[in-house]
Amino acid sequence: MSHTPYLGQSADLLLGQEFLTWLWFRGATGAIFNDGEGRPFSVCVERRVVVEGGEGEFKETASVSGLESELREARLGLSTGKKVSSALIGLRREPDEWTVSIKASDFSPSGLKTPKIEKTRADEEDREAFFLEKISLIESCLELLDRVYSDFLRIRLDSSAWAEESAMLAQWIRI
Repeated sequence: MSHTPYLGQSADLLLGQEFLTWLWFRGATGAIFNDGEGRPFSVCVERRVVVEGGEGEFKETASVSGLESELREARLGLSTGKKVSSALIGLRREPDEWTVSIKASDFSPSGLKTPKIEKTRADEEDREAFFLEKISLIESCLELLDRVYSDFLRIRLDSSAWAEESAMLAQWIRI
C-alpha cells in the first residue's frame, strides 16, 4: 500500500493562492460556469482582495477595496509576484446573488451573504420554513464554490491545460 505524504500548509496555501488568482482571472474575463444541473452562473472578485508576497520579515501585503475596476493596485501586485491571499467573491445564478470571503490558506469561507428572502406574513409565523430556506441558500452557495473549485482542479491537474491557462492568466496580469 503506497502512502502519499501530506503536503503541508505551504502547499495548501500555494494551491489556495493559485485558485483565488485563477478565479479572479476567470471572473474578470467573463467565464461562465455550470452548476450540477447545468444552470449557468458567474463568479467574480468584488470590492476586496488581499495580495501577499515574500516571507518572514520581508513579507509584503496589499489590501485593496473598491469596485472591481478599482482593484488595479492588487492586480499590479500580481505582476510583481504577489499572490492572492483572500478575496471577496460574488456568485450569480439568476435570480440569486451571494457574496463570500475566501482565504487562500485554508479555503475558509466567511461573511457569507445569501440572497434576501422575502418575508411574508406566513414566513413570520413559520420561522422553521424561513430557517430552512436560508440553509438551502447557504448550501447552494457552497455547491457553486465546490463546482468552481472542481473546474479549477480539473484544469490545474492537466499539465497541458494548465500551461495554456497559465499563459492566458499571465497575459491578463500584464494588461
